[in-house]
Amino acid sequence: MPVIRSKAPLRITFAGGGTDVSPYPEERGGAVLNCTIDKFAYATLETQRNGNGGALVESLDYNVSVNYEKGTDLVYNGELDLVKATLKVLYPPRPNAAGRDGIRLFLHSDAPAGAGLGGSSTMAVALVGAFQRYLREPWTNYEMAELAYRIEREELSIRGGRQDQYAAVFGGFNFIEFSKYRTIVNPLKIAPEVMNELAYRLLLCYTGIGHYSTDIITSQQLHYAQGRAETVEALAATKQLAIDMKNELLRGNLDELGRLLDEGWQFKKRFTEGISNERIDALYARAREAGALGGKLLGAGGGGYIVLFCDFSRKAKVAKAVLEAGGRVADFSLEPNGLQTWSVRPAAS
Repeated sequence: MPVIRSKAPLRITFAGGGTDVSPYPEERGGAVLNCTIDKFAYATLETQRNGNGGALVESLDYNVSVNYEKGTDLVYNGELDLVKATLKVLYPPRPNAAGRDGIRLFLHSDAPAGAGLGGSSTMAVALVGAFQRYLREPWTNYEMAELAYRIEREELSIRGGRQDQYAAVFGGFNFIEFSKYRTIVNPLKIAPEVMNELAYRLLLCYTGIGHYSTDIITSQQLHYAQGRAETVEALAATKQLAIDMKNELLRGNLDELGRLLDEGWQFKKRFTEGISNERIDALYARAREAGALGGKLLGAGGGGYIVLFCDFSRKAKVAKAVLEAGGRVADFSLEPNGLQTWSVRPAAS
């Protein structure tokens, strides 16, 4: 059988992040503006004709190789739990697997853990894509996004939103609406000259601090459930900003988009404690002084990557200021495609 490969793109969120985290979208409706970039999560799946029906999993990022042959092997213990959950949902070990081929999975990602670029959700999407092709399932893009969501949020009980899975499956620039009963992905038709100018004026910078989103999201959910006014008002404001930013983008008003990025970052910091810290605030202040019109931390907060929108003539100065503040500038391009899968002939033995 051919070797199956898949890749799914990571994403940048411009506005609305947090309004896709339950129970907010079910109760008030969420909206997110995001786009995918040319950083990917990759999965390779090939048949192992050993007849035991197990799964050999190799992760380049964690330098781990593990063989799962029985259901009792798939215990969540912090090691490759996302892969275990995917196997449980899509390819569960059988009590009597005689005659069923085993599989080999090889995984790696362009994003370090805690980057704030939706890395774990994107890997879940890459795995779903590989299995969709392997199992020959006629899943739609919406169904694959929901499967990835189910694996991560329900099977593994990892707290987080819905935008990452949909961004990775659909790809490109999207305005995504979330409600109790459905999610709607609205691809944006942005003029090529606007897209090129936007890409030219964006900087993606690593803060040098990893982030672990679960505690921040748990705190946000708790404050929202308690009706904390600052949290509720900030979430409503960032949802409106997603709408406003989408409209400015479609009109080609990029300077206004940059200003709204800064406004959104100020609202985001009001969701809950721990979203920013002194080091992040200092890096952002240096970038603003050097000519960034706006920006925001990506992901739930606490660390990872920050995206900055610059005056075109001062982008190099902003990059220098980021480096002097201890950050690191990452090369990237905007990516128009979502999840992709393909087959290749296995290497001759």
